[in-house]
Amino acid sequence: MASTERLRRITDAVREAGQLSVAELAELTGASEMTIRRDLEALGAQGVLERYRGGARSLVLRGEEPPFALRAREETETKRRIAAAVAGLIADGESVLIDSGTTCLEVARALEHRRLTVMPLSLHAANALTSAPQLKLLLPGGEPRPGELALTGPLTEASLAALRFDTAVLGCCGLNSRDGLTAYDLADAAVKRAAIASARRVIAVAESAKFSRTALAFVAPVSALDAIVTDEGAPEEETGAMAAAGVVVRTV
Repeated sequence: MASTERLRRITDAVREAGQLSVAELAELTGASEMTIRRDLEALGAQGVLERYRGGARSLVLRGEEPPFALRAREETETKRRIAAAVAGLIADGESVLIDSGTTCLEVARALEHRRLTVMPLSLHAANALTSAPQLKLLLPGGEPRPGELALTGPLTEASLAALRFDTAVLGCCGLNSRDGLTAYDLADAAVKRAAIASARRVIAVAESAKFSRTALAFVAPVSALDAIVTDEGAPEEETGAMAAAGVVVRTV
């Protein structure tokens, strides 16, 4: 088993079980216990899990947002395909607001060489765009959330209220036809609502797993979105209901 696949399986297994021993993980992956210990040290250093003598436990509680470092390792190719599709929907010269999150970070990277005006809502995305040759970069105020580095608070909301964007690209923690777009963090949800209010067009990006989740903080109903870009694993009953609500759904 390749190391990347082994790390993903360890991460998923520990998160599902809550905690597992080195011996259990070695049996699961077919790797030696020495290799598993090294993997757990690496994952622990990234904040993906908590290492203890003889095993590891998950840092993610039910209903809690997984750490950015963990999400950044998941479904990376899917996120890049989604980002490429979003980039294809944006014309040169547009003003674009890019939300926080790992999929939106890939959108920022996909737009790096475009002639655009872009305001990212996370320091991760801002850092990815600092050397963009043709792009005009705007930075909002706000307080960065630890790890996530998403900008939130009154200064962020005031920055958005002062501007009008052609397109806002929003990430989400959950998205379905019944509960709409939801977020784990109340302050983040407030920023997302401000982003919707400041944009002529709103595109949501969501891997198919997001369609089975509903997070604590309500952001907006599906009808507030103009388009959704997702992957082919998205459930047809959900994408159909969203299309019926007037939202353009693109799968990659």
